[in-house]
Amino acid sequence: MKLGFFTMPIHPVEKDWRVSLAEDREAFVLADELGFAEAYCGEHVTDMAENITSCAMFLAWIGPSIRQMRLGTGTINMPNAHPAAVAAQIAMLDHMLDGRLNFGISPGGLLSDAEAFGNLDADRNAMLVEGIDMVLELWKREPPYNLEGKFWRISTERTMMPEIGQGIVPRPLQAPHPPIVVTVVAPFSKGVTEAAARGWYAITANFLLPKWAASHWPKYVEGCERVGRKADPEDWRVAKSVFVADDLDKARDYALGPQSPYRFYYNQLLAKMKKGGRAGLFKEDQAMPDEAVTLDYVMDRLVIWGTPDKVADEILAFREAIGDFGTLLYAGKDWADRDLSRRSMVLLAEQVLPRVNGALGSAAEAAQ
Repeated sequence: MKLGFFTMPIHPVEKDWRVSLAEDREAFVLADELGFAEAYCGEHVTDMAENITSCAMFLAWIGPSIRQMRLGTGTINMPNAHPAAVAAQIAMLDHMLDGRLNFGISPGGLLSDAEAFGNLDADRNAMLVEGIDMVLELWKREPPYNLEGKFWRISTERTMMPEIGQGIVPRPLQAPHPPIVVTVVAPFSKGVTEAAARGWYAITANFLLPKWAASHWPKYVEGCERVGRKADPEDWRVAKSVFVADDLDKARDYALGPQSPYRFYYNQLLAKMKKGGRAGLFKEDQAMPDEAVTLDYVMDRLVIWGTPDKVADEILAFREAIGDFGTLLYAGKDWADRDLSRRSMVLLAEQVLPRVNGALGSAAEAAQ
């Protein structure tokens, strides 16, 4: 198993924006120093808590400080941006990162963003598909362009001047394009099947119950089989909320206590999901009333916390419950306590991961 990092992020609204941005930057740099394989950053425009407004801009800012990891947009919310702008900006970012970019895309999950961009009542999944298809066409097709869709039209036929380079959308460094990654939230997602059929990769969200996370891999396999491509569990990324500390009581308090940044994170998400009619994501039984989905109910089922040995055992149990996957994405939270937050990432990389991989290796040997 490899480690990765994924942050939305969610910070207290009263926190100085400069401080939270610096904190997020430091988390990425630390992940790189600890040998994490990749790291993703989300974006939202109309949320004071989820306050990175452009993941591409954030990655460009931190890029020079990252030595080894691949960096990923997590995600570009395709309905909220013109495909020509996305194609050009992602191409430039891939060059800035020397070909270490993963291109994460989604239809966008924040309803206030959708309202602000005028697509609240639109079919945002259809907009996602049309948008990414246009981006890929721009990277593949020779100019001038003439792309006509339901939501966008792109042309440079009237103004192209090839002798000086005008009217040409730049292409990314990675050919034919950076790896495309989609975040998956819905149980038994049809979207993950379509992504697999296109040769894309999947991230299972950290706020999905294990019962529903387990539904993603069979749907991914279904898409691969449709096009004759082998499905490799190494390609599956699963995000998880994890906190590790040297002391069990300290771990419990920081992960679950009244001032816990983990509690704050899930309180924010639970409020948004209930308001948007998506509380079912947190229900093991869909017959449960929404009011039964309390914050404590969610925390008990979605946060792994403890000392390194306890966390390693629970990660192994989680993997047993949902199936084999290649990368555990540590879900970033606000650094309410900088030292404890940094220590958690260090312990995960230096003590938990070796325990997990040692157990997996022993199990594989026993099976052979």
